[in-house]
Amino acid sequence: MAAKSQYAELARQLSAIGAVKRGLARVLPPDCPGGSAAVMTLLERHGEMRMSRLADLLAVNMSVTSRHVAHAVERGWIERVADLDDRRSRILRLTPAGRELLDELARRTTETFARVLSDWTDDEVGQLNTMLARLRENFGDCRPGRYDDSPGSYTRTPSTSAQET
Repeated sequence: MAAKSQYAELARQLSAIGAVKRGLARVLPPDCPGGSAAVMTLLERHGEMRMSRLADLLAVNMSVTSRHVAHAVERGWIERVADLDDRRSRILRLTPAGRELLDELARRTTETFARVLSDWTDDEVGQLNTMLARLRENFGDCRPGRYDDSPGSYTRTPSTSAQET
């Protein structure tokens, strides 16, 4: 087990990761805020879905999700189509224009990392990828509930803090 001072330093380093995120946000086109990019990325990764599932994946409330979706719909990056199982609901789907934008964002992000980490070896970048994936896996899904990628599998579990009050 690592010394407590190493865990304290890890906490400081992770707190400062905001600078990295802000640097990556600078590669986004002016009309594509981070929320819209996140919505499109989740639609690409998980496929078409209802707004409620998207909100769960984003771990934000429906009003925030709705704003991000409306922005992306206005620009033609995603579309709302009728849900054949429930005509009152809409399914969100990435459009070809949205896929093109995601390809462009991936290119820009890759180029940014290549430039910023140009003095890193391939092995160092690989180690960072491995360790970040392991850290994320150890934390699991920190939302109150669990989602395992299969349709309809997200279930909320009661919050322990809510039960203690």
